[in-house]
Amino acid sequence: SGGEKKRNEIFQMALLEPKLAILDETDSGLDIDALRVVSGGVNALRDPSRSMLVITHYQRLLDYIVPDRVHVLVDGKIAESGDAELAKQLERDGYAEHRSGAA
Repeated sequence: SGGEKKRNEIFQMALLEPKLAILDETDSGLDIDALRVVSGGVNALRDPSRSMLVITHYQRLLDYIVPDRVHVLVDGKIAESGDAELAKQLERDGYAEHRSGAA
């Protein structure tokens, strides 16, 4: 299952202890129970000596993994940066402002 695969990826990250981990669409295909388990694993691995880049399109992952910084990418460039509140604003208001090039 998708959840089992994601849990195995988190387990590998725990074993390999990378200095940088890129988690691309970690929440993709997960039901709420699997999302909680995977998020718990990611949170357990948070450490000042490790950087994690979490890529997602949906706020629901950020209900379980609270980001230090949020960046909005448009055409491969950072259009806006902020804290966790920016992700909540995007969930509420959408990306229209960024799609029109107004950032």
